Amino acid sequence: MEHRVMLQAAGVDKRIGSRLVLRGVSLQVQKGEFFGIIGPNGSGKSTLIKLLSGVEPPSAGEILLQGTNLAQFSGKQLAQHIAVLPQEALPPVGFTVREVAEMGRYPYQNWLGEERTDAGELIDQVLADLDLTELADRPVEALSGGERQRAALAKVTVQQPDLLMLDEPTTYLDIGYQQQMMDYVRAWQRSAGLTVVAVLHDLNLAALYCDRIMVLCEGEVLATGTPETIIRAEILEQAYGIRPTIVVHPQRQVPQILL
Repeated sequence: MEHRVMLQAAGVDKRIGSRLVLRGVSLQVQKGEFFGIIGPNGSGKSTLIKLLSGVEPPSAGEILLQGTNLAQFSGKQLAQHIAVLPQEALPPVGFTVREVAEMGRYPYQNWLGEERTDAGELIDQVLADLDLTELADRPVEALSGGERQRAALAKVTVQQPDLLMLDEPTTYLDIGYQQQMMDYVRAWQRSAGLTVVAVLHDLNLAALYCDRIMVLCEGEVLATGTPETIIRAEILEQAYGIRPTIVVHPQRQVPQILL
């Protein structure tokens, strides 16, 4: 039986030391959905991504990937299904852009570092799609911020996951690169049926790109819904302590905030 739910969390707590960072978090992400997580700093968003990707276990509750508890997967098995793009996604020195992209094939390699099929053509195509072909032999320490993020995106694309997790991927990018990255991820989502879970700092980007948005506040789920139901003055005031003006984007017909 096919599971339409890609990812599910039920009653998830996370305790770090004596502090309860996440409390009773439950969510469902459908296959092919672009699911956003927003909330103020310190609300537990990055911690939740670590739990949802299997990097850390929950203190209570369970997390299921297509109906199977994450604890039942090995690290390599999980990496065949889930790719994670954190804020600092690249090693600081020592690798070229192509070598970084090749790292995305690790989950499919045997203990000798060999793969059944040659991934060279796939890697070439991904580098071309991200305008990285001319930078393929350049060391990552010589890249600009936008180039580094594209190289990191190449790595997770080459990984060919079912589920992509992004932890504030646009934090260090200027506005042009932010749009390029989000457009690339959305095009990938739509063409391949990719499921995306993204922690986003920019509420307007979240409204533009996400099918649904969850608001996390002080470690608890405040609300979940479409951008139209979440980007509302009363919800944002409760989460962020501000009451912004909400307008409708003239082309995209989604809510946007003005401060």
